[in-house]
Amino acid sequence: MTDKGDRDKWEFYQDHNEKHHKWRWRRMAPNGRRVGASTQGYAEREECVENAVRNGYDEDAD
Repeated sequence: MTDKGDRDKWEFYQDHNEKHHKWRWRRMAPNGRRVGASTQGYAEREECVENAVRNGYDEDAD
């Protein structure tokens, strides 16, 4: 059984650059290091989550 603390943490947030507030994701390892991030911003949160799923995010694990 895997302890939830042993898994990477996925964060979804809106950037606040200039006029646009795009959705982005980042993946953090249990040791606090960033091990992945979206390469672009998304207008809709759902699009951002879909991109994270393509990059290993498991919606059902949270």
